[in-house]
Amino acid sequence: MPSPCAPNPLHALPADLLADLVSVSKATLQKWEASGKITPYWDAHGQKCYDLRPLADFPDVAAMLQSDWAAESQVRPTRPYTSIELFAGAGGLAAGLEQAGFQAVALNEFDKHACATLRQNRPDWPVIEGDIRTVDFSPWAGVDFLSGGFPCQAFSYAGHQRGFADTRGTLFFEFARAIQATQPKVFLGENVRGLLAHDDGKTLATIQAAITELGYTLVPPKVLKAMLYRVPQKRERLMLVGIRNDLLPYAEFSWPTPYHTVLTMRDALKAGELYPCDVPASAGQSYPARKAEILSRVPQGGYWRDLPDDLQREYMKGSYHLGGGKTGMARRLAWNAPSLTLTCAPAQKQTERCHPEANRPLTVREYARVQTFPDDWAFAGPVSSQYKQIGNAVPVNLAAAVGRRLVALLNHIEAHASAACLSPEKPATPTASPAQLSLFA
Repeated sequence: MPSPCAPNPLHALPADLLADLVSVSKATLQKWEASGKITPYWDAHGQKCYDLRPLADFPDVAAMLQSDWAAESQVRPTRPYTSIELFAGAGGLAAGLEQAGFQAVALNEFDKHACATLRQNRPDWPVIEGDIRTVDFSPWAGVDFLSGGFPCQAFSYAGHQRGFADTRGTLFFEFARAIQATQPKVFLGENVRGLLAHDDGKTLATIQAAITELGYTLVPPKVLKAMLYRVPQKRERLMLVGIRNDLLPYAEFSWPTPYHTVLTMRDALKAGELYPCDVPASAGQSYPARKAEILSRVPQGGYWRDLPDDLQREYMKGSYHLGGGKTGMARRLAWNAPSLTLTCAPAQKQTERCHPEANRPLTVREYARVQTFPDDWAFAGPVSSQYKQIGNAVPVNLAAAVGRRLVALLNHIEAHASAACLSPEKPATPTASPAQLSLFA
């Protein structure tokens, strides 16, 4: 029988969220429940929940139970740290880094609508609109920090161990060129999880070789689950942090610890923990009448397989007979779960992101809330471009959590390095080796 005594809410999650957290199926949770490994209870909303503590052997669960979120949230820069952002998009990463305490001195972006978004929200940010290949970064030599989400591209000579030269012709080369020109103390690169295995690992190996050649040591890359950092979305991003070699003796870095719970679509769209009011009305796309009628039959959290067979055949057409789950098709989100990863087009058949109750895609403002943009962050351009800008962004709260750890790293360097060590023209002889980075969390 379910336990009538609920554990501390900070130590519990609904069944669906727990399955996502530990990357197992709901059937596995049921087996654990039957064996007595976990004990269920029902919360005030009638949701089936489990105590996290018996699953503390799972790294994400252990990190959540031992979270230092409150203390990490209080970290502030000991002095203003200047930053450059590349591939800035609509400003998700930049807004989060700003919340952490960084001061942007330059942002580069190619898309004209995204540039208009940046200028509209932060008129004081120096936005460089145009192709990164044409930008001279030398005026910002000595900047404290550089960041950017370079696209994942294969390298023509990957695996030949030519280092920096291997990357020529790609946008990572431009990212590396900016590092070479500005010599930041620390840099952050972010990318899709797939970069880890891209081109059988050769792409990441070439990036690591290029970073080494530039005089930086890469902290072991880490995939961060956005839903662990106050983001109501199942989104994963690969983070790359590099530290200039002359500063390694003074470096101390750890990744952010998770928030104490996982937030959901209800947190995103309703007044509560994330926002003080319900989501404001805004523009958005709509479905054709027949599509809306079919989607009205899909339950919360469901997709095309939850439809009657005749509607499955009508909706899926030839895809009905093909293999694969196609779980993004006719997909309705659920109030009690985080959103699936937002895409650039919520109304497309392959990447449906239907509102939990209404028979329509999420609106622009709802999209922005799932990415934890502030409600006053406006987006420029046509609605299709606004969706694309938001879908491509780094969630603001994830960026802020990582940014606070980077501020803590720079604070530590600032406190322990001499003035001579802080100058890239007078690098100190390192007394630390890349192996020491294994000490970092």
